[in-house]
Amino acid sequence: MKSLYLRIYATVVVVLLLFAIVSGWIVERHLDQERARTEQVVSDRLGAWAELLEHSLPGPEAPAELQAQVLREWSQRLRVPLALDSASGERIVASDSFQRRSEEGLGRAFAFRLNDGRTLWTMRPGLRQAGAGTGARARELAAARRGAPSEERVTRPAPPWPLLPPGLPRGIGLAAVLLVLFVAVAAGAYPVVRRLTRRLEALKLGVEQFGAGELSHRVSISGADEVAAVASSFNVAAARVEALVHSHRSLLANASHELRSPLARMKMAVSMLDDATPPQRDRLKAEIDKNVAELDGLVEEVLLASRLDASHEPLHRDRVDLVAVAAEEAARVGAAVDAPSTLVFGGDERLLRRALRNLLENAHRYGGDDIEVTLSVRPSGSAHRRVVVSVSDRGPGVPAAMRERIFEPFFRLPGHAEQAGGVGLGLALVKQIAERHGGTARCESRDGGGSRFVIELADA
Repeated sequence: MKSLYLRIYATVVVVLLLFAIVSGWIVERHLDQERARTEQVVSDRLGAWAELLEHSLPGPEAPAELQAQVLREWSQRLRVPLALDSASGERIVASDSFQRRSEEGLGRAFAFRLNDGRTLWTMRPGLRQAGAGTGARARELAAARRGAPSEERVTRPAPPWPLLPPGLPRGIGLAAVLLVLFVAVAAGAYPVVRRLTRRLEALKLGVEQFGAGELSHRVSISGADEVAAVASSFNVAAARVEALVHSHRSLLANASHELRSPLARMKMAVSMLDDATPPQRDRLKAEIDKNVAELDGLVEEVLLASRLDASHEPLHRDRVDLVAVAAEEAARVGAAVDAPSTLVFGGDERLLRRALRNLLENAHRYGGDDIEVTLSVRPSGSAHRRVVVSVSDRGPGVPAAMRERIFEPFFRLPGHAEQAGGVGLGLALVKQIAERHGGTARCESRDGGGSRFVIELADA
């Protein structure tokens, strides 16, 4: 079977069938044992009554009326149907209950031969005809007590099983009842199994659609079981994959666009070298060197952003003195540093240095010379402390609506961003580096004007 729901349903049905067979066999065996035990007890009791009556009845020479009277009295005392036959086999007397049950077929009559030749009949009320084995045991018991008794069977049909025709043998009735229950449970299990596998099929189709290129496709989530958990995990993974693909597409498109500008300027400068005077040639070479450096920085940032985005390996962490790193980078742009005497942090020194450098260069480019770097430790409820690094400037600031978008790759504020240069990857790298260190990056407004870029890092 290729369909999962058919395999599951077949498994349920087979297990149910085996359970029904074993249960039926156990029940039938238990009923046989109880039936044999009951017949044994009743046979012993009837034998004891027959022995009692043998010593209590008048002899065969007594008048038939006296024998009949005594037998009826004992029948009423014992509440047992009784009958008595002469030695020649003629019926002397039968109690009213014996005659009534014989006419209605409500029992089995057993004969006990007395020592004087007469035959005492008694009836086991309410019992159906037993199998050969049980009847043989009863006859053997009677023979052991009184020679070789004869037996007359007066039976009634077994009580009918519910919803089944009356008179059906108990074994067949039990099998029929189990069959009906089996069919009912199997029919009820089918929609449950089918519903489960239908959700799995919907999840399979959703995965296939997503794999075919429909990155925005999501599967429906219903219920709170493992299938719903798988569907939810798929949607989360699909959303992340879609975001990564879009990010890579945007990165490629923007990178190709940004590469055109320095390449076009280099191409123009090279074409003008032959006809340029020596002073002009020096300026053109300087322009070419500037464009090469810009290309080199752009390629480096694109590659670093791609590596950070694609790498799933644990971050390599060393013990880094953030105060020393901040002081070295701040000296490049003349920024002030407000930090404790030492602050050791577990992280990647190359990436942390790159994040600080990008923030400082961004502040210097847009905020002038009033730049301040602050390092502090913020208590955390978890086992790891949080290190906070902020870089503040006195630039025009970032509008509140764009403080999230400014960390997107190649996003630049309109107006002054184009004039100041840059390609819009610096802050995106800062955010990626902060996230790789278990932290966050955000932009805030600075008191008195300007912006404050804050990164929080989780210490290992």
